[in-house]
This record gives sequence, structure tokens and C-alpha cells, in this order.
Amino acid sequence: MTGLLRPRSIGANRQRVDGPAKVTGTAPYAYEHPVPNPAYLHPVQATIARGDITDMRTDEAVGLDGVLAVLTPFDAPRLETGQDAELEILQSPEVHFRGQLIGAVVAETPEIARQAAGLVRVSYARRDHDVSLSADRSDLYRPDEVNAGGETDTRQGDPDGAFAGAARAVDATYTTPMYHNNPMEPHTTVASWDSTGLTIYDSTQGVHTMRQVVASTFGIEESDIRVVAPYVGGGFGSKGTPHANIVLTVLAAKRMAGRPVKYALTRQQMFSFVGYRTPTIQRVLLGADEHGRLVSLSNHVVEQTSRIKEYAEQSCEPARKMYAAPNRGTSHRLAPLDVPVPSWMRAPGECPGMFAPEVAMDELAQACDLDPIELRVRNEPETDPASGLPFSSRNLVACLREGARRFGWAGRPALARSTLEGGWWVGTGVASSAYPVHQSPGSSTATVRFTADRRYEVRIGAVDIGTGAWTALTQIAADALDVPFEDVDLRIGDTGLPAAAVAGGSSGITNWGWAIVEAARAFREKFGAGPSPGDERTATQPENPHTERFAMSAYGAQFAEVRVNTDTGEVRVPRLLGVFAAGRIVNPRTARSQLVGGMTMGLSMALHEASVTDERFGFVVNHDLAEYHIATCADVRSVEAHWLDEHDPHVNPMGTKGIGEIGIVGTAAAIANAAYHATGVRVRDLPITADKFL
Repeated sequence: MTGLLRPRSIGANRQRVDGPAKVTGTAPYAYEHPVPNPAYLHPVQATIARGDITDMRTDEAVGLDGVLAVLTPFDAPRLETGQDAELEILQSPEVHFRGQLIGAVVAETPEIARQAAGLVRVSYARRDHDVSLSADRSDLYRPDEVNAGGETDTRQGDPDGAFAGAARAVDATYTTPMYHNNPMEPHTTVASWDSTGLTIYDSTQGVHTMRQVVASTFGIEESDIRVVAPYVGGGFGSKGTPHANIVLTVLAAKRMAGRPVKYALTRQQMFSFVGYRTPTIQRVLLGADEHGRLVSLSNHVVEQTSRIKEYAEQSCEPARKMYAAPNRGTSHRLAPLDVPVPSWMRAPGECPGMFAPEVAMDELAQACDLDPIELRVRNEPETDPASGLPFSSRNLVACLREGARRFGWAGRPALARSTLEGGWWVGTGVASSAYPVHQSPGSSTATVRFTADRRYEVRIGAVDIGTGAWTALTQIAADALDVPFEDVDLRIGDTGLPAAAVAGGSSGITNWGWAIVEAARAFREKFGAGPSPGDERTATQPENPHTERFAMSAYGAQFAEVRVNTDTGEVRVPRLLGVFAAGRIVNPRTARSQLVGGMTMGLSMALHEASVTDERFGFVVNHDLAEYHIATCADVRSVEAHWLDEHDPHVNPMGTKGIGEIGIVGTAAAIANAAYHATGVRVRDLPITADKFL
């Protein structure tokens, strides 16, 4: 890897390149792309949790004026099966979970399609279902690996023996509920088959990934598919991998023989088949000596997965690498249930996996009679506890110290339930955050071309899901080419552009930016400072030689103030503050937006969010934004995001680390710890609601 870019445009507080188009309504999202004479789809969903479809009567739906086609498992086009059970819809009459896609109506208008879908009569042969997660199930099993290729179980030393002999100990169980992604733009797809092939406009986090999956599912060549997504209204992981709705739309478009088909999920459908964060049950055991130094650390996690497709969240990852402890153990166990397939949600693994250990650390600080920050500082590792590698950079302690200064931590009472103001118990809390630097060498390619109007066109099939990639990549390209920001034209969001990794794992800038830097350097080496129109060069993100030598992560410290009403138990969070060490910040404006957004999502996780399953029928009952509560501006008066100037020459030529997910990690734990400090009541089960204090 060559040296870091010289920052000129990087670090500037730039307005979003895509901002004017978005605020004026001229930026086309997936559903808004103009297509000729579209038809509209509405699905038919299973109303049982497990069983078989014995009959589907479609005569009433077909007879409705304006209905163009009805698809069922008995007559839908065939797919390539045996690859991904989540996507192999309408290929058999078997029902695996309530809400499963079992048919579709295509009509002249969305209203007709919806009405007709309600007229399809389905008969079932029901079977007993099981949707109950618990840690004492007899059928819990050990997956071969967890998300991102992590180890299922780890063990160093003798964690059980060391825990038994510890001077101070915490042994507690913590739970996080099921969470559902609800980006502002729901999943939407427009699909059209014609003589040139298949064109898909979709709200996806990865156009090239989607093309690969659709090609294998339908048994067609990737070259016959074009996927377009220049603007996406949020994803948070749910759009990072294709789900069944895309397959259903493409199936319908295939039946329509050239006429485009549009499908936008309703908010209720977002809770059925496009992924969710698995609930977790985590037993954390911390043992420390009389000085508060950890001698044993263990985290044992139970999660749920679908019977039809395994997904194992890597929830033990934070416990493996946050703090020094000579004896440590972690494990993941899965319960196979009759539920939809879990999937990615912002900071998968690290987000729920940070909650339990960071609350346990607060409990240990209480047991050791230590300040929670001091306890964390005493257990700062010299090298990565998981791999033994030195850190490329690790400024967690600096984040804790700077956050304490900014937050006013020094005046905090040591004892819980010490401050009562006007009928409210007041407390403050802290938690650490960490998120790894994900790199995918070879996954992203960029092209730089000098145009006739003497501008630099930079082409890469990346997707901006609202994070500011349009702007940040332009800044990176400008510095890599050593030209003004205004001289760069970025092209993204289309499989007609060079391949790019999915927008996930806070890795977009690392992967895409590095490819752009390589292309810009190749361009300058070939054409120098005086290129001619038409000159271009293409390059791919290379291997990082430092990944085998260093452990690479972003770090942060989250602080929260919590107030709990003495009479009603109402919980208020007037103040959140985070300090982060995430390498070089490309654009302070969009970075602050990402960090504040992550912290707000963590606030939502702490106080509100929980998908509630009716076990009798096997479905989420609070499946809309009226009952699935999320945080609003009224929930917090002040959210501050700050960062340290961190120099890390090992991560990539830009010196950047991901910022999209580090903001949510640790926030819920900080709020839970502050709630304890306010009331003396320890909440180990999210969300933190009034009943926990009454």
C-alpha cells in the first residue's frame, strides 16, 4: 500500500452533492423511475405459521376488472432451487412462516392489485408451529460459523476456574428483543423483461450483488441483467442482501412479457420477509481481582434462526476483543424456529453484543467500587485480545477521557439514586464502542476518464444509501487526482459501471475509495497532468498488506443522561454525547450526520423498539410505525458527536475507518447504565420502559 493521500478536499465540510436533487424531489428513487405503462403488484401472504397450501381459488381475483395476472405456487415460473430457500418462493405449496409470500396479483393500479389479492382464497393443511425462543430449549445447536465468517466458539485459558476464584464477580443474563429495519424508503422494485434482457430498479445496497443473486436464482446470465439504484432512502442492512420480494417482482415481470411491474412494500410487509435482527439471550460472566482487573470474561449467546435458512449473528465479537483478560470464553447457540429469516441490521453482532458486556462492566464497576471509566481504563489491552496482533490504532481511552471532559463526568455522584430534581431521578452512564474495519480486496473496481469538457468522470457501481457517498467519494477522487472538487463527476448506482462491494459493514469508503485512489494513480502514471479527452484507466482495490500485521477497528465512548419520573416511571434521555476515533474524517458534515443518526437509533433501541410475537399465530403483532415505536426528535434534547484526529496509515490510502455503525454500538448500554445510576434499578432486558421501575 502506498502512502496516505494528501488531504485538500478530504476533511472539507462539503454540502451533499446529491442534496439539491433530493430536497427538490428530482432524485429518482427506485419506485419513481419512469417506465412505460407499468403494472402493479400486490402479494398474497400466508396466514398460517406452518403447513401446506392445499388449494388457492383465484377466480374472484381474476374476474376483477383491471387484473392482469395471478401467480400461485401451482403455476408460477420455475426457479433454480437448492441454492437459497429464502428466495425460492412459489416453487412448492409448503408454508414455513406466517407472512411468507405464496402468491401475487398484477393489475393496472396498486389499488386493484391490493383488492384482488384479498379475493384469493387459500386453504391449508396446518401443522404445529414453534416460534418461542428460550435458553433452555433442547434443540439449541452450534452453527459451523457466524456472520462475517467468525468463529462460533472461542476459549482461552480457564475462564470457569478463574471466574470461580475471582475477588469480584458478575454473573447475569441480558436480553435484546427482535428488531425490524424501517428505513424511510421501504423495499421497492421495478422489473422489466424485454428483448435486451432484464432491467431492475431497486432500493438495494448493492447493485452487483443483486445482479449475481438474481442471475443464479433465475438461471440466466449476469450480462442479461441491469440493476439501477442511484438513490436509496436508507437501508441499515435490510437492503444489503436480496430478499423474496425481488424474486416475486421479477417472476411477475416475466409473466407480463415486456410490461414493467412495480412493487413497493407496505410498512406492515416490512415486518414479514425482508429480514430483522435476531433476539438475543446473553449470559455474561466477569471476574476481577481486588483491583478491578479482569481475570475471566465469558459471553454465551442464544439466538434464533429460521428453519429454512441459517443466519447466526456474531454477537460475541465485542466480548472477544474489547478488554484484557487472560481467561475468556464465548459461544453462540441457535434455536431453529418457524420464523422468517433473520438478516443484517445496523452493526449486526456488535450492536446487541456490545449491550450485554458493557452493562456487565458497569455492574462490575459497582462491585469493585470503581468509577466505570476507570474500570475500563484498567482493563485496556496492549494487543488485540482475540488475535494477539498489535492495533493499527486504538484510542478508546482517549475517547473515554475526552468524552468525560465534554460531558462533565467529574461532577457525577458515585452512588446510584443520589440525585432527585423536581420529581425526576437523574443519572449518567457510559459505555464503550468498537466496530471493525471491514475490507474486501478485489471487490471494487473504478474507472477514471477525462472527458471532452475537460472534466474527470469517475465511474464505480457503488450505492449511496443516504450516508453521503456521493460527496465523500468525489472528495477522495479529487485528492487522488490532485484536482479541485468541482472538476470531478461521479457516476454510481448501476451495474453498467465497474463492480463494487455492497454498501454494508461501514466498509463503503474503504473499498470504493481505495479502488478510486488506485484508478486515479494509474491514470496519472499513464497520462500525467495533461491528459487528452478520452484517456481513461481502470483499477481494482488491492490487498492490504497490513491486515495480517495489525488489528483494525474504530472506537468510541458513549455518554448518556437519563431521567426517570418518581411517580410514573417515565424515562427521558435529555442528553447523549459520543466521542469517536475513526481514522481520518472525509466530510465532517456527513460524518456528524451518520454518528448522530447511529446514536439516535441506539436511543430507539434502548427505549422503544421491540417486535412482539403472538406465539399462538406466529407473527409480529406491532407491525407498523403506530405500534413499533422508534425515537423521534422529542425523545432527546441534545445529541453531540465529536471525534479525535486519528492518524492511521495502515487501514487504507485515505486513512479512514467506517463511521456508519460505530454510532449505534454502545449507545443502548450507556443509557441502561445511566438509568441504573438514576434509580438504583438495574435493567438487563431491553427496551427500558416505565414498568421496569415501578
